[in-house]
Parts: sequence; structure tokens; C-alpha cells
Amino acid sequence: MAQTIFFNALREAIDEEMAHDPTVFVLGEDVGHYGGSYKVTKDLYKKYGELRVLDTPIAENSFTGLAVGAAINGLRPIIEGMNMGFLLLAFNQIANNAGMLRYTSGGNFKIPMVIRGPGGVGRQLGAEHSQRLEAYFQAVPGLKIVACSTPYNAKGLLKSAIRDDNPVLFFEHVLLYNLKEELPTEEYWLPLDKAEIVRPGKDVTILTYSRMRHHTLQALKTLEKQGYDPEIIDLISLKPLDLETIGNSIRKTHRVIIVEECMRTGGIGAELIASINERFFDELDAPVVRLSSQDIPTPYNGTLERLTIVQPEQIVEAVEKMVALRV
Repeated sequence: MAQTIFFNALREAIDEEMAHDPTVFVLGEDVGHYGGSYKVTKDLYKKYGELRVLDTPIAENSFTGLAVGAAINGLRPIIEGMNMGFLLLAFNQIANNAGMLRYTSGGNFKIPMVIRGPGGVGRQLGAEHSQRLEAYFQAVPGLKIVACSTPYNAKGLLKSAIRDDNPVLFFEHVLLYNLKEELPTEEYWLPLDKAEIVRPGKDVTILTYSRMRHHTLQALKTLEKQGYDPEIIDLISLKPLDLETIGNSIRKTHRVIIVEECMRTGGIGAELIASINERFFDELDAPVVRLSSQDIPTPYNGTLERLTIVQPEQIVEAVEKMVALRV
């Protein structure tokens, strides 16, 4: 085991996969000489050359289109978005090209590409740099969507995403890059379609992902002192949802709270509620509770920014209210 920082876990994943497979390459703004906006690709250009760690112009639609073409022709591109919000400029290339070409070509093309980078609400980054794009792309057929949350799952999931033959949107949270964790020294991979049971429990199922995993674990410290026994599940896979793991938990707890940083209207939580009600309605002893971000552009002001997203004390209050309804 070795202590590893989150951004270095991602770097290790890319380095290992580039060493394993010469068709893997990285492209994006400042990924080469600068080493990426959060140093995930630091010094990789020295090892693999400037064609495999390719600095691009500030033109997301162009270099994403280039990556789709490269994937069609047998390469495995990894796009780094300097900020995931900027990839809205490449929505057409991600949705109509990457997501659909394997189907519209009758299976003649594979699109093995990863689109990764920082997103989420940071610390006073302003509205345009605080985007959560997972819900924007959730309805697009052909995409896989993954949200990592720890150095361990970041590395294992990214390695699996690079080897997958389909386009994977790989969401990292801007405030998690400095997390540290002991990682195995041997290679490992993690499945892209499985949730993680972070803590087993019997009182209520808490479904969360990305940075909100850590807000939920902060809330857990208070909840355990008060005698509550929540089951915490990190979704990890946002498309497809791991409904088997979710369903098994609901059959045990019969209560669900969703904690997300996504916006309330049309967010990941909205799809979760629909899926849970369709499949597990008879197992529920109470309506599903959803804790989501406010439906407003994220303010720059720090105090207002904090008020727009879910805080640990809100999670504690939601659990207290839900378990109090137990009959």
C-alpha cells in the first residue's frame, strides 16, 4: 500500500494505461508542458512525447471531434476538460457523434474514448466554473457516466474507463483533488457499472455520489452519536444506475434519502426517484426524500455559494425526520 493523492491516482491510471497500450493518448488544453490544470498529466509528455500528450487550442468542439475520429480509427483518446463546464461547447460532438456513432454505423465503429476533468461547486469559482454536467448528458444514448469520489476508486475506475470500448464521461470533483488514501501497489480495475456500499445499515438508505459522499460521511458522525444506523451507497455509476444494489438496500431499509450536488430540477436525483418508484414502490414505507442544489446559477459570494448546496446538517435533519416517521 502507498499513500497517494487523488490527482496522482488519476495520473497513475493514465500512465499505466499509456504504458500498456500505445493507442492510448491524451489531448486537451494545457495537458502537455503545463501538466493539466490540476496536474493530472504532469510530466507525461516527457515520457510519451508531445503527440501522445497533445496540447490543443482552446476549441472544445474541435478537439472533441478530433478525438471521436481518432477513436473510430483505432486509438483510445482521453480528453481532459480544463473545466467540465467548457465541454458544453462540445455537446454536439459528445452526444451526436461519440454517443451515437456505434449505433448509427450498425456497429462498424467503436468509440473507445474517455472525457474527464474537474467539475462541481468549488470555492468561489463562479457560476460558469461550478457546473454539474452529469444531468445534461444523462439522457444521451450510448454514453456511460461515472463519478469518482476517492483516490482508490478514481484510479480503478479510470483504468477501466480507458479500456472500455464505449465513450465514458468521467466526472472528478474540483474539491477532491487533494484527498489522500492508501492505494494498492499492484494494478487493479473497478467495474464502471457498480455502486459501492460505503456503510451498511438498516434505518435508511442514503444514495449519494462524488463530493456529497464526504458530506454524508460528515453527517454520519453526528447520526451515529444519536443512535441512527444509515446505509450509505456511493452510486459511482450514474449511467447506467446500479439498480440491483439500490434495490437490495431498499428492501432492507424501506426508506431512501438522495443527497446530490446536482440541481434539483431534472437532476440525477429526479431519475433516481422515478426509477425507484417504478421498481421498488411497494418496498417503500415513506416517500423518497431528495436533497439537491438550488436551481440557481452558483453565486460567487462564499456564504451564498454554501447556501446553494447540501450541507451535512441538512442530511442529519433529513434522517431524523424520516426515521421519526417509522411505524
